[in-house]
Amino acid sequence: MYYAVLEDGIRRIEEKSFFQEKKGICILPLEEWQDNPVWKEKFSIWHNIDSMHYCKMESYRDFLFGTVCVPAKGKKEKESSFAIYIRKDYVILLDKDGLAKEKVAKISKEVTRNEYSLERFVYDFLQSFLSDDLIFLEKIEQEIAEIEEDILEGRAEHFSFHMLRIKKLIAKFYHYYSQLTEIGDEILENQEGFFDKEEIQFYRRYTDRVSRLAGETQLLREYAMQVQEVYQSEIEIRQNDVMKILTIVTTIFLPLSLVAGWYGMNFIYMPELSYRYAYPVVIGISLLIVGISLIIFKKKKYL
Repeated sequence: MYYAVLEDGIRRIEEKSFFQEKKGICILPLEEWQDNPVWKEKFSIWHNIDSMHYCKMESYRDFLFGTVCVPAKGKKEKESSFAIYIRKDYVILLDKDGLAKEKVAKISKEVTRNEYSLERFVYDFLQSFLSDDLIFLEKIEQEIAEIEEDILEGRAEHFSFHMLRIKKLIAKFYHYYSQLTEIGDEILENQEGFFDKEEIQFYRRYTDRVSRLAGETQLLREYAMQVQEVYQSEIEIRQNDVMKILTIVTTIFLPLSLVAGWYGMNFIYMPELSYRYAYPVVIGISLLIVGISLIIFKKKKYL
């Protein structure tokens, strides 16, 4: 797909007229780029982009080269990636899975600004990948809050599995935003003057927004750790309750065990053994011991 940059936005054009435009945008599938030596020779691009697993931006004498790997936001979504070459008059996007193509097509329909430029397109394009991220992070926060409520209500089943998945997702997006911040900083340096000084301000906004998103993910990571501590505290409280019950039962039956052991010694001269009412008396003493113990525990608020 080929686009020309006009004053009010970008417009779809044919391939044959692409190089006739003063400023243009080209989106090529990664496979087509790799099999087309004409494009590589024409733009003197030698980078090997077979694997794109992280975000970066590098500045060279004639162009800027970058790769962006967008993490999946859910089980049904897949990780997306693309490469971008920025020249003075052209932007070439090497699309791996069609996401970059969709974003550019959406920008072409929505942009209606005066004095539109190639620099503004790059900003809009990079910004488009962050449009729903704040809502996405809010959903993660809500999911953590629901897990916390389940813990307090005693319904935290498979807690470790769910929390591990959330923590891995948060860590992945934290690294993603940190790498995007590096991309914004590299563009802001503008070492080779690819961007006009008036247009460079947009990338300061981009860097600030990515930094805020990275800060949000850091807060989510801390919140997840706090919820995990709450879970551990609840486990300890339940263990303490169990130990308290076991201690109370042991304390009640300890004197009874003493009575049973005392009269189980089978000495010959034990007058209580021959007493007619010895058995019911021992039963009464045992019940009295249990009753007194329960009263004491209740007064001490152990029950």
